Amino acid sequence: MTKAAKRASGSKAKPRYQRVLFKVSGEALMGSQSFGIDPKMTARIARDVKQAVGLGVRVALVVGGGNIFRGVALAAGGADRVTGDHMGMLATVMNAKALKMALSDAGMDAVVLSAVDMPAFCETFTQRGLEAHLDAGRVVVFAGGTGNPFFTTDTAAALRASEMQADALLKGTQVDGVYSADPKADPGARRFDTISHDEMLARGLKVMDEAAVALARNAGIPIIVFSLEKPGELARILQGKGRCTTVTN
Repeated sequence: MTKAAKRASGSKAKPRYQRVLFKVSGEALMGSQSFGIDPKMTARIARDVKQAVGLGVRVALVVGGGNIFRGVALAAGGADRVTGDHMGMLATVMNAKALKMALSDAGMDAVVLSAVDMPAFCETFTQRGLEAHLDAGRVVVFAGGTGNPFFTTDTAAALRASEMQADALLKGTQVDGVYSADPKADPGARRFDTISHDEMLARGLKVMDEAAVALARNAGIPIIVFSLEKPGELARILQGKGRCTTVTN
């Protein structure tokens, strides 16, 4: 093997995780907009996912709906929480369809699996269907949250990560890890390289809701929190090179 070939073969580090669940917030899809879906951002996320797939990693995504609608916000104004959450689930389906389109445009085979039965728009989630799609090398985008009100898409991410026996749950945020306080409001906030699920719950750190953290803890799944602001960071995290916080038992 030539020196150039050796450099090329050594440039792609073996991924630490082979099967991952990637949680993307609805707000991330807004990009620089104040509402809705920015096609430039969905294309950027698709490129990041393509890099991860290129490493040989099986990837599934859960997407939120906060860029379009938040059921909790409606309930806070006195409206019915169940109806509000149903509307939020519909928002996640719209986002999932947008991500699927971006993934397809990037040259990947992708499929949307919804927790809510709507066969005119996408497949309904089943465990058997999930495994068949992953085995076929498809990128799976989960929509509809858990399919139940009173649960966030963070909890849906932990649930789907458990069901697909993921090696890790990766959450892309606006900051590069878990901090002791909001780093945007508190300049003295300390970033953790690692923290346990239990300590994260005890400290009341709001990176993910308590049900999601507890579910990941019980399933023995590490949560990796990193910044979505930096293109290509997903692949770097998978290779152990990026800046992040790892939440473990």
